[in-house]
Amino acid sequence: MKTIEIFDPSLCCSTGVCGPSVDTDLMRIASSLDKLKKQGAIILRHNLNTEPQAYIDHPLVNEQLTKFGVDILPITVVDGEIVLTKKYPTDAQLENWTGLTI
Repeated sequence: MKTIEIFDPSLCCSTGVCGPSVDTDLMRIASSLDKLKKQGAIILRHNLNTEPQAYIDHPLVNEQLTKFGVDILPITVVDGEIVLTKKYPTDAQLENWTGLTI
């Protein structure tokens, strides 16, 4: 199974329900990733606010941040390669990468 890493922008929470308004895309991605993890998917999610070293240590993510700044986030990496920037993957993309159903 492929390994998926999502490098989020600075977030106060990964679910999208904190703050003055609900972020429905964050709610969707959190729910979808949880469902896939429960089926055995290998998914890592990093928050710039709490894990800045992960962004420094990943050479491709570090390169993108150096070139484009934090506006490039979120970044999705599948098996070490950047496959998506500036938005979260769709459920269809996640299903395609994992071979699982959300």
